[in-house]
Amino acid sequence: MAVSERPWRKGLWHAYRLRWKRRRFLFRIWRKRHQIAPRVDRTDQITSDAILAFATVRNEIVRLPHFLSHYRKLGVDHFLFVDNGSDDGTAEYLAAQSDVSLWHTTHSYRLARFGMDWLGWLQWQHGHKHWCLTVDADELLIYPTHEARDLKALTGWLDDQGHASFGAMLLDLYPKGPLGDVAYDPGDDPTKTLAWFDAGNYRDQLHDYYGNLWIQGGVRERVFFADEPARAPTLNKTPLVRWSRRYAYVSSTHQILPTRLHDVFDFAGDSRVSGVLLHTKFLPIVAAKSAEELQRGQHFQNTALYTDYHKQLTQNPDLWHKGSQRYEGDAQLVALGLMSKGRWV
Repeated sequence: MAVSERPWRKGLWHAYRLRWKRRRFLFRIWRKRHQIAPRVDRTDQITSDAILAFATVRNEIVRLPHFLSHYRKLGVDHFLFVDNGSDDGTAEYLAAQSDVSLWHTTHSYRLARFGMDWLGWLQWQHGHKHWCLTVDADELLIYPTHEARDLKALTGWLDDQGHASFGAMLLDLYPKGPLGDVAYDPGDDPTKTLAWFDAGNYRDQLHDYYGNLWIQGGVRERVFFADEPARAPTLNKTPLVRWSRRYAYVSSTHQILPTRLHDVFDFAGDSRVSGVLLHTKFLPIVAAKSAEELQRGQHFQNTALYTDYHKQLTQNPDLWHKGSQRYEGDAQLVALGLMSKGRWV
């Protein structure tokens, strides 16, 4: 994704306000630290050059085998999970993994800024000076030539270029036919089940307050938010960061402070390598998970718009249309302009 010019700066007063906002987030993270308790702590295994992955999960036993396999192959050395009251075996499964440290909480996911307060404390404790990947259990990071060059190679190159962050666009994958009518077994590659995506219906603009590239569009806007496209889900993320205790995510990984870490996508005269987060939300379990979230109300701000979105997902919709493209790999996504090679390859 690219726009014609870099984010503009609003001046010293705006920069001052953003610094105080970041400090308030850091204080909030410190106050929320007691909401999570260690279940299995293997962080003594973390070496000085380890690449770390952070995630909050709840009832993700179906996705976790492939999730861990994908990121291990990509080069993640240690995983730090917060389990938010799972009852499907997720916590037990994670606790048994030798490269996982696990914390537990039953506090409100929404009131913890959708888990970012909890992960922020773990990043503050364990992520400082490490390259840290922050993702959801239904997000699989890929980037140009990722099958041949792992995260050690990518982050080493970013270090050499003086870049402390890496951007990715969230790309929703879906099956052909009703969501609940396809088969998926834990451990399978979900891109074989969710083999389709929307290729060209995306738009971007610069966020007026944070100055980051704001991306919307895709299948969820086409199917669920066509009448109110401005309310469609946000697709830009900065999931990979050379972490510092001075940093804080604002809204999931969509925004981060300080704002210089947002400079991760192409601008005129400055080509940046970027990736894609393959979004595997629409596995056959989505109807049951949506029904649960309608009851819990932890994944959205309880607006009528998002309530209707989750209700539609419980009704076994078909997201495929004649403009859908079959997913073929990272080279295809570069050719479509959904991620960029920059000077990386």
